[in-house]
Amino acid sequence: MVLESGEKVVLFRPLEPYETPEAVERLCDAYDRALRDGVVDPLILIPCFILDFLCIHPFNDGNGRMSRLLTLLLLYRSGYMVGQYISIEKAIADSKESYYDVLQQADQRWQEGENDPKPFIRYMLAIILSCYRELESRMRLSGQIGKKSTAYDIVKMYVQGTLGKFSKQDALEACPGLGSSSVESALKKLVEEGAIIRTGAGRKTKYMRSTET
Repeated sequence: MVLESGEKVVLFRPLEPYETPEAVERLCDAYDRALRDGVVDPLILIPCFILDFLCIHPFNDGNGRMSRLLTLLLLYRSGYMVGQYISIEKAIADSKESYYDVLQQADQRWQEGENDPKPFIRYMLAIILSCYRELESRMRLSGQIGKKSTAYDIVKMYVQGTLGKFSKQDALEACPGLGSSSVESALKKLVEEGAIIRTGAGRKTKYMRSTET
Protein backbone atom coordinates (compact mmCIF):
# COMPACT_ATOMS: atom_id res chain seq x y z
CA MET A 1 0.00 0.00 0.00
CA VAL A 2 1.21 3.52 -0.82
CA LEU A 3 0.53 6.27 1.73
CA GLU A 4 -0.26 9.86 0.77
CA SER A 5 3.35 10.73 1.67
CA GLY A 6 4.51 8.30 -1.01
CA GLU A 7 5.84 5.81 1.54
CA LYS A 8 5.18 2.17 0.72
CA VAL A 9 3.83 -0.03 3.52
CA VAL A 10 3.73 -3.83 3.25
CA LEU A 11 0.46 -5.08 4.76
CA PHE A 12 1.15 -8.76 4.09
CA ARG A 13 4.04 -10.67 2.59
CA PRO A 14 3.14 -14.02 0.94
CA LEU A 15 5.37 -17.06 0.91
CA GLU A 16 8.46 -17.20 -1.27
CA PRO A 17 7.90 -18.93 -4.65
CA TYR A 18 9.97 -21.96 -3.68
CA GLU A 19 7.78 -22.47 -0.58
CA THR A 20 4.49 -22.36 -2.46
CA PRO A 21 4.11 -25.89 -3.94
CA GLU A 22 4.70 -27.63 -0.61
CA ALA A 23 2.41 -25.17 1.22
CA VAL A 24 -0.45 -25.78 -1.24
CA GLU A 25 0.00 -29.55 -0.94
CA ARG A 26 -0.04 -29.36 2.86
CA LEU A 27 -3.17 -27.19 2.76
CA CYS A 28 -5.05 -29.62 0.51
CA ASP A 29 -3.98 -32.64 2.59
CA ALA A 30 -5.01 -30.94 5.84
CA TYR A 31 -8.38 -29.95 4.40
CA ASP A 32 -9.13 -33.45 3.08
CA ARG A 33 -8.10 -35.00 6.38
CA ALA A 34 -10.25 -32.62 8.44
CA LEU A 35 -13.21 -33.17 6.11
CA ARG A 36 -12.79 -36.93 6.31
CA ASP A 37 -12.54 -36.93 10.12
CA GLY A 38 -15.74 -34.89 10.35
CA VAL A 39 -14.66 -33.01 13.46
CA VAL A 40 -15.22 -29.55 11.94
CA ASP A 41 -18.25 -28.55 9.88
CA PRO A 42 -17.46 -27.94 6.18
CA LEU A 43 -18.92 -24.43 6.43
CA ILE A 44 -16.13 -23.63 8.89
CA LEU A 45 -13.44 -25.56 7.03
CA ILE A 46 -14.11 -23.92 3.66
CA PRO A 47 -13.44 -20.31 4.78
CA CYS A 48 -10.30 -21.53 6.59
CA PHE A 49 -9.09 -23.22 3.41
CA ILE A 50 -9.79 -20.10 1.33
CA LEU A 51 -8.04 -17.85 3.85
CA ASP A 52 -4.93 -20.05 3.84
CA PHE A 53 -4.99 -20.18 0.04
CA LEU A 54 -5.08 -16.38 -0.15
CA CYS A 55 -2.25 -16.12 2.37
CA ILE A 56 -0.11 -18.58 0.40
CA HIS A 57 -0.84 -16.44 -2.68
CA PRO A 58 0.36 -19.06 -5.18
CA PHE A 59 -0.13 -16.98 -8.35
CA ASN A 60 1.27 -13.65 -9.45
CA ASP A 61 -2.23 -12.54 -10.41
CA GLY A 62 -5.77 -13.87 -10.13
CA ASN A 63 -5.62 -15.29 -6.60
CA GLY A 64 -8.90 -13.61 -5.62
CA ARG A 65 -10.72 -14.94 -8.67
CA MET A 66 -9.30 -18.42 -8.11
CA SER A 67 -10.31 -18.32 -4.43
CA ARG A 68 -13.92 -17.63 -5.43
CA LEU A 69 -13.90 -20.52 -7.89
CA LEU A 70 -12.49 -22.76 -5.16
CA THR A 71 -15.22 -21.55 -2.80
CA LEU A 72 -17.85 -22.68 -5.31
CA LEU A 73 -16.14 -26.03 -5.85
CA LEU A 74 -15.77 -26.79 -2.13
CA LEU A 75 -19.35 -25.75 -1.41
CA TYR A 76 -20.58 -28.02 -4.24
CA ARG A 77 -18.55 -30.93 -2.90
CA SER A 78 -20.19 -30.47 0.50
CA GLY A 79 -23.70 -30.27 -0.92
CA TYR A 80 -24.22 -26.50 -0.85
CA MET A 81 -25.43 -25.70 -4.36
CA VAL A 82 -26.60 -22.12 -3.95
CA GLY A 83 -23.81 -20.90 -6.23
CA GLN A 84 -25.58 -22.51 -9.20
CA TYR A 85 -28.39 -19.98 -8.84
CA ILE A 86 -26.99 -16.97 -7.00
CA SER A 87 -23.61 -15.38 -7.74
CA ILE A 88 -21.41 -15.68 -4.67
CA GLU A 89 -18.75 -13.71 -6.51
CA LYS A 90 -21.19 -10.81 -6.98
CA ALA A 91 -22.12 -10.93 -3.29
CA ILE A 92 -18.44 -10.61 -2.39
CA ALA A 93 -17.89 -7.85 -4.96
CA ASP A 94 -20.84 -5.91 -3.55
CA SER A 95 -19.21 -5.99 -0.11
CA LYS A 96 -15.57 -5.72 -1.19
CA GLU A 97 -14.67 -3.15 1.46
CA SER A 98 -15.76 -5.55 4.21
CA TYR A 99 -13.99 -8.38 2.37
CA TYR A 100 -10.64 -6.61 2.39
CA ASP A 101 -11.11 -5.44 5.98
CA VAL A 102 -11.73 -8.93 7.36
CA LEU A 103 -8.98 -10.39 5.19
CA GLN A 104 -6.52 -7.92 6.63
CA GLN A 105 -7.66 -8.78 10.15
CA ALA A 106 -7.50 -12.53 9.57
CA ASP A 107 -4.09 -12.74 7.90
CA GLN A 108 -2.16 -10.92 10.65
CA ARG A 109 0.70 -13.17 11.90
CA TRP A 110 -0.42 -15.96 9.56
CA GLN A 111 3.13 -17.01 8.78
CA GLU A 112 3.78 -17.42 12.51
CA GLY A 113 0.66 -19.57 12.83
CA GLU A 114 -0.90 -17.07 15.23
CA ASN A 115 -3.56 -15.47 13.04
CA ASP A 116 -7.25 -15.36 13.98
CA PRO A 117 -9.46 -16.66 11.12
CA LYS A 118 -12.77 -15.87 12.86
CA PRO A 119 -13.41 -12.50 11.11
CA PHE A 120 -13.05 -14.15 7.70
CA ILE A 121 -15.16 -17.14 8.73
CA ARG A 122 -17.98 -14.89 9.94
CA TYR A 123 -17.81 -12.85 6.73
CA MET A 124 -17.98 -15.89 4.45
CA LEU A 125 -20.84 -17.43 6.43
CA ALA A 126 -22.74 -14.14 6.12
CA ILE A 127 -22.14 -14.15 2.35
CA ILE A 128 -23.39 -17.72 1.97
CA LEU A 129 -26.44 -17.00 4.13
CA SER A 130 -27.26 -13.88 2.11
CA CYS A 131 -27.11 -15.93 -1.10
CA TYR A 132 -29.50 -18.53 0.31
CA ARG A 133 -31.87 -15.77 1.41
CA GLU A 134 -31.77 -14.25 -2.06
CA LEU A 135 -32.46 -17.67 -3.60
CA GLU A 136 -35.41 -18.16 -1.25
CA SER A 137 -36.71 -14.72 -2.19
CA ARG A 138 -36.44 -15.46 -5.91
CA MET A 139 -38.21 -18.79 -5.50
CA ARG A 140 -40.98 -17.04 -3.59
CA LEU A 141 -41.21 -14.43 -6.33
CA SER A 142 -41.36 -17.13 -9.00
CA GLY A 143 -44.25 -18.69 -7.13
CA GLN A 144 -46.00 -15.34 -7.11
CA ILE A 145 -45.53 -15.05 -10.87
CA GLY A 146 -47.23 -18.42 -11.28
CA LYS A 147 -50.22 -17.03 -9.35
CA LYS A 148 -50.62 -14.18 -11.86
CA SER A 149 -49.50 -11.48 -9.42
CA THR A 150 -48.98 -8.04 -10.88
CA ALA A 151 -45.52 -6.67 -11.57
CA TYR A 152 -46.12 -4.19 -8.76
CA ASP A 153 -46.83 -7.02 -6.27
CA ILE A 154 -43.69 -8.92 -7.30
CA VAL A 155 -41.39 -5.89 -7.13
CA LYS A 156 -42.91 -4.84 -3.80
CA MET A 157 -42.21 -8.29 -2.35
CA TYR A 158 -38.62 -8.05 -3.58
CA VAL A 159 -38.22 -4.62 -2.00
CA GLN A 160 -39.60 -5.83 1.33
CA GLY A 161 -36.88 -8.47 1.53
CA THR A 162 -34.03 -6.19 0.48
CA LEU A 163 -31.50 -4.50 2.74
CA GLY A 164 -29.54 -1.43 1.71
CA LYS A 165 -29.50 0.25 -1.68
CA PHE A 166 -30.43 -1.51 -4.88
CA SER A 167 -30.71 -0.59 -8.55
CA LYS A 168 -33.34 -1.22 -11.17
CA GLN A 169 -31.04 -3.88 -12.62
CA ASP A 170 -30.90 -5.63 -9.24
CA ALA A 171 -34.71 -5.70 -9.19
CA LEU A 172 -34.82 -7.04 -12.76
CA GLU A 173 -32.43 -9.88 -11.92
CA ALA A 174 -34.39 -10.75 -8.78
CA CYS A 175 -37.77 -10.72 -10.55
CA PRO A 176 -37.50 -13.22 -13.41
CA GLY A 177 -40.20 -12.86 -16.02
CA LEU A 178 -40.70 -9.12 -15.63
CA GLY A 179 -39.72 -6.62 -18.30
CA SER A 180 -37.69 -3.49 -17.78
CA SER A 181 -40.65 -1.14 -18.20
CA SER A 182 -42.77 -3.14 -15.74
CA VAL A 183 -40.08 -3.00 -13.07
CA GLU A 184 -39.51 0.69 -13.70
CA SER A 185 -43.24 1.44 -13.37
CA ALA A 186 -43.47 -0.55 -10.15
CA LEU A 187 -40.47 1.25 -8.66
CA LYS A 188 -41.94 4.61 -9.65
CA LYS A 189 -45.22 3.74 -7.92
CA LEU A 190 -43.39 2.60 -4.78
CA VAL A 191 -41.50 5.91 -4.73
CA GLU A 192 -44.76 7.83 -5.08
CA GLU A 193 -46.27 5.84 -2.22
CA GLY A 194 -43.29 6.60 -0.01
CA ALA A 195 -42.37 2.91 0.35
CA ILE A 196 -38.92 3.48 -1.16
CA ILE A 197 -36.62 6.45 -1.68
CA ARG A 198 -34.85 7.20 -4.95
CA THR A 199 -31.35 8.69 -5.05
CA GLY A 200 -29.10 9.65 -7.93
CA ALA A 201 -30.04 9.87 -11.59
CA GLY A 202 -29.52 7.92 -14.80
CA ARG A 203 -27.31 4.87 -14.41
CA LYS A 204 -26.42 5.95 -10.89
CA THR A 205 -30.04 5.75 -9.70
CA LYS A 206 -30.43 3.72 -6.50
CA TYR A 207 -33.39 2.87 -4.29
CA MET A 208 -33.80 1.90 -0.66
CA ARG A 209 -36.70 1.24 1.66
CA SER A 210 -37.86 4.37 3.45
CA THR A 211 -37.88 2.49 6.77
CA GLU A 212 -34.06 2.17 6.55
CA THR A 213 -33.44 5.93 6.59
